[in-house]
Amino acid sequence: MKNDFLTRSPSLSDEEKKRQLYERQKELLDTFLSKGAISEAQYEKSLGDLTVKMGYAQNADKTK
Repeated sequence: MKNDFLTRSPSLSDEEKKRQLYERQKELLDTFLSKGAISEAQYEKSLGDLTVKMGYAQNADKTK
């Protein structure tokens, strides 16, 4: 199962696990947007909040 990946990857550093979690959350937001489940404004707000909370705000341009 995809959710088990992070817990079954002891060779990954905490930072790598954090980055993978961020990428998976972003993919989920991308899916919600593409399916019309959220608006563009909601997407931008959620992605921005996620980026800040995960500590990637200074790299925000790389996430799009």
